[in-house]
Amino acid sequence: MSDSGARRRWRWLSVLVFAVALYVIVRAADTPQGDEPPPAKTSASPRTPSPGSSAPSPTPPADSSYDPADYSSQVLTRARQTGVSAQLLMAVLYNEAYKPHTPSFERAWQKYKPDAAFGIADMHRAAFDEVKQGRDFADRRWEELPDDRDLAVEAEAWYLHDLAARLPAHWTTAYPESDLLALGYNTGADNMLAFARGATPGSQARSYLERLHANWAKAGRAVGAD
Repeated sequence: MSDSGARRRWRWLSVLVFAVALYVIVRAADTPQGDEPPPAKTSASPRTPSPGSSAPSPTPPADSSYDPADYSSQVLTRARQTGVSAQLLMAVLYNEAYKPHTPSFERAWQKYKPDAAFGIADMHRAAFDEVKQGRDFADRRWEELPDDRDLAVEAEAWYLHDLAARLPAHWTTAYPESDLLALGYNTGADNMLAFARGATPGSQARSYLERLHANWAKAGRAVGAD
């Protein structure tokens, strides 16, 4: 084999090894939730902020540890703005904190999995593009989410707000509203409505709900709810 051919072979091998390493790290987090599809999530690019929407936050250092509680002020602000429970917002952030949220990691993984979620609230592109319509961040792009954590919280809050607006006045299941909204965030609005009518969540959705319950008290402390 020629020297140039050998070099090309080693370059492709290096790319393959890198892809496999990323896959092993994030596989459990980004795998769709069993028999329920995960909620679509999304992001944005730098711009002059509209009234009520903050400017993009600086990119978090690549070696910094991420604690959702560090964003309690943003959670409280967006909870007041949208009428969504601050404890629920924070609990969802804790649920979605299972993988690294440095921008470089998220973008590297997205190259190998184009439908991966972005931002600390793990939002897919379709969900972000839907939820931003008519909002103060309508001119933002899904690609901004890894760099702007307040935007990620804002989009999460409005997504939960929109899910709540779709719930019927009464439902047959024993799940409280917070559980249904979390299930909706994880599996999508249609599945949330099915659960409200009494459908049984699949194993992955049940696991998401169990983590929400495990994170609930911690989320309450982070936002001063208990």
